[in-house]
Amino acid sequence: MMRYSDDQFDEAKQYWDLERLYLDLAEAKGKALTKLEKLHLRGLLSGLSPNDIAQKRHKTVKAMEVNLCKTLYQYVKTVVNKEHEKVENWRDVSKWLEDAGYKTSMTTQLKNNLPINATVRLSNANIQKNTNTITLTNNTITIDINIQLTAPLSSDMLKEE
Repeated sequence: MMRYSDDQFDEAKQYWDLERLYLDLAEAKGKALTKLEKLHLRGLLSGLSPNDIAQKRHKTVKAMEVNLCKTLYQYVKTVVNKEHEKVENWRDVSKWLEDAGYKTSMTTQLKNNLPINATVRLSNANIQKNTNTITLTNNTITIDINIQLTAPLSSDMLKEE
């Protein structure tokens, strides 16, 4: 029997209200989710396909797909009031749950991960901000800020040119 780690696919904890989701899915199921169901749910919410989860768990893709269709997909459909809809794509699960409010807000995520005391000190400079871009991918946030600084040069620097 293949063992698995309870903390596998833990990145889902950063972006999803898992405890509330587990409770609501358990209510739809009629009893608590198994550790394996929680693991597979975290895998899906981490952006992994059933194929990816199967590979990481050393299971066949077909067995994983059948298991998800008979278990998690059914509970999710009940929780999000889509009992009569088909799960066309495994991504539907996270989209439906996000729309239902189970994904934590970006503000909460940023508040927990940004440094508390970030300071920039500039003196005798004119600053022009040109563009800003914020990109969020998996577990990384990238903030690109294009800033043009205009500052007086010292007389020593002018002599070198």
